[in-house]
Amino acid sequence: MPLLEAVRVLLLATVSFFAALGLTPFVRRLLEKYGVKKQIREAAAAPVYAALHAKKAGTPTMAGIIIWGTVLGLAILIGVLARFFGGFWEYLNFISRAETYLPIAAMAFAALVGLSDDILGVLRIGPKGGGVSIKQRLFVYFAMSLIGALWFYFRLDWDVLYVPFIGNVVIGWWYIPLFVLVVTATAHSANLTDGLDGLLGGVMLFAFVALTTVAFSLGRYDLATFGGITAGALLAFLWFNIFPAQFMMGDTGATALGITLGVSAMLTNTTLLLPFFAAILVLESGSVIIQLASKKFRGKKVFLSAPIHHHFEAKGWPESTVTMRFWIVSAVFTVLGLALFFVGKYL
Repeated sequence: MPLLEAVRVLLLATVSFFAALGLTPFVRRLLEKYGVKKQIREAAAAPVYAALHAKKAGTPTMAGIIIWGTVLGLAILIGVLARFFGGFWEYLNFISRAETYLPIAAMAFAALVGLSDDILGVLRIGPKGGGVSIKQRLFVYFAMSLIGALWFYFRLDWDVLYVPFIGNVVIGWWYIPLFVLVVTATAHSANLTDGLDGLLGGVMLFAFVALTTVAFSLGRYDLATFGGITAGALLAFLWFNIFPAQFMMGDTGATALGITLGVSAMLTNTTLLLPFFAAILVLESGSVIIQLASKKFRGKKVFLSAPIHHHFEAKGWPESTVTMRFWIVSAVFTVLGLALFFVGKYL
């Protein structure tokens, strides 16, 4: 029954919120104990960024563990209890082959990849102050998304694209490069957006609430529950991550959320609506592409600094102002995307 499913989504989202709050002090102490702190890029490589964010050096990072640790921890705990005790726990269980196997696996693997990048950054191992290079990062995203694309196409027999107001369009094997493009783009865009206190967390909160709503309306209740739990953990994370942030998400959180967002969009067949649900991610990536192209072909910059949130900082906007205004833009476009989805669905 939809009512019982709605109760499950809301109940576990609330449980996730409080579980993440409870996990936070432990993770924070762990990060501080082992000196897991933010390293700011050298001024020669990014002078505007270094000038604006020098004060953030030494802030604990990798706190994205709180988000994916809560989501994956609840999935495992409830799954085990459902297996051995059934009943109420089976009702709460949201692990299912058709709906949540792939996003759960994607979140776990992406989190470990991002965690590795964070560790290299903290230890200053790698180019430009530590971590993997952009090319290496994109290759990893490509590899992860390709595995997901092949799973969707050959194991789940997915080869359709939903076009608002038109319906499902069969695109055949083109589904594979589309999947790779979407998931790689969301992963990379999430990392670009994670540059200000609370920015990515708020943007992702709106996006996952939207996808939870879509999944629920499509009757994919396990996926909706997964999205609700992710949103609950994000909300708890934001309690400590809003300006001035007590810790930073790090690549382990950004990569996990970006990959999972892309996979969830593909599972709900809302690829063409994702630019609305994640409008800020599109804006951030677009600004970097424009900046790089302009520097290469025109020999000068369009923005004072890219991604674009640094441009507004350089123009004198307080960091909290940039974040809140980007949240507002994200909320407006998310509502617009949901409106397009429901109008297209019921017309």
